Amino acid sequence: MFDYIKGVLIHKGQNIGTRGTALTIETGGIGYLVEITSRDFALLNLIGSVIKIYTVLLHKEDRMSLCGFLQKEDRDIFKILTSVSGVGSKMALMLLDEFESCELISLVIKGDFKELTRAKGVGPKLAQKIIIELKDKLINIQNSLPITLSENINIKDEQAVQDAQTVLISLGYEREEIKKAISQTMTFVKNKTNAEDILKETLKILST
Repeated sequence: MFDYIKGVLIHKGQNIGTRGTALTIETGGIGYLVEITSRDFALLNLIGSVIKIYTVLLHKEDRMSLCGFLQKEDRDIFKILTSVSGVGSKMALMLLDEFESCELISLVIKGDFKELTRAKGVGPKLAQKIIIELKDKLINIQNSLPITLSENINIKDEQAVQDAQTVLISLGYEREEIKKAISQTMTFVKNKTNAEDILKETLKILST
């Protein structure tokens, strides 16, 4: 329903309904209450400034609410996280509070469930479930939508590139734009065998 909201930051504080952090953004004479991560909350300091928030409309039995993110990729990964059974919006926000998007996806790809338990409320069983469900989805995406790698990419770099491009496909980017962006990334990224580094730099290119 809403892709993003751009307007004036009117208020920021605690959302009494969820005990999380939230802001009010006004546009067109309407004030939207948007729950955000504490990571994004800390970046928003100037009341009265114009901001852009990428949003997700949440539908529950007793109410509707908005979650928002300063970065589009955080919003997209939030959607992926909440597709896991047992991971609600609150848990997904906690995960994105603890980890940057690229770091979170990297942990899933590597299967590092112990590191995921750093997030508040995430126990070993849930961490393993997140990895099993998301890794399978990412693998299925990778198998069904392969991207021909550039000739400039060495075989030893291929797995890291494939892991990065799989995540980008899951975020909704088109194959051709991914291919071009990764080709640019591989000309300057320092660690060409690290999927997280490739993903982080490619997202910067895609977001410009």
